[in-house]
Amino acid sequence: MTQNKTSPWLIAFRIIFTIGVLASIAFIFSNSLESGAISSERSQAVMHYMNAILDRIGLGPVSEHSVRKLAHFAEYCMEGMLLTLCLRVYTARFVRHISWPLLGGLLTAVTDETIQKYVSGRSSQLTDVWIDFAGIVAGLMVALVILLIVRAITAFYAIKRENRRLRAERDSLRRSRDAHIRRTVSRDKTETPDANWETEEEPEEEEDAI
Repeated sequence: MTQNKTSPWLIAFRIIFTIGVLASIAFIFSNSLESGAISSERSQAVMHYMNAILDRIGLGPVSEHSVRKLAHFAEYCMEGMLLTLCLRVYTARFVRHISWPLLGGLLTAVTDETIQKYVSGRSSQLTDVWIDFAGIVAGLMVALVILLIVRAITAFYAIKRENRRLRAERDSLRRSRDAHIRRTVSRDKTETPDANWETEEEPEEEEDAI
């Protein structure tokens, strides 16, 4: 039995999304390993930047607490999206295994909060786990929408290619039929005698009258 060769594009996507998942988890854990003072300083810098933008469009300021929770949600949303896309490039039946990204994200969130428990100036909160898991679910939904759009575009171009193939096949059959008709007519003309040509019989000689 011959096995189908894996497409080089599929191998490339597997490498890219696997590295993306590992990089997102490493980024999350690196943030958790920062001390409370460094983490608070970074959150305040982001808060000032966001408030400057919000002030220009007439919206109220956000607190450091809100920035930290949004950061949790955003980084886990990215992880959830990458986990789902990574699952898709490894199996076409990813819907059956859709719980894998959820479990992987939940495991990351629990490990993340466990790490923070032992870092100076950081605390571990159950609410953060729920926020992280909500980000995983949001990222999963985003990935599903992306996959749906890609499938729709792929199906559209597949239908166009099939229509072109059918039109080419139809034109080929039509040309073959026309050529067959022309050959048949030409052969009939060569085999059929001229309609205006008639054989003349020689008149019998009349006997002389006695």
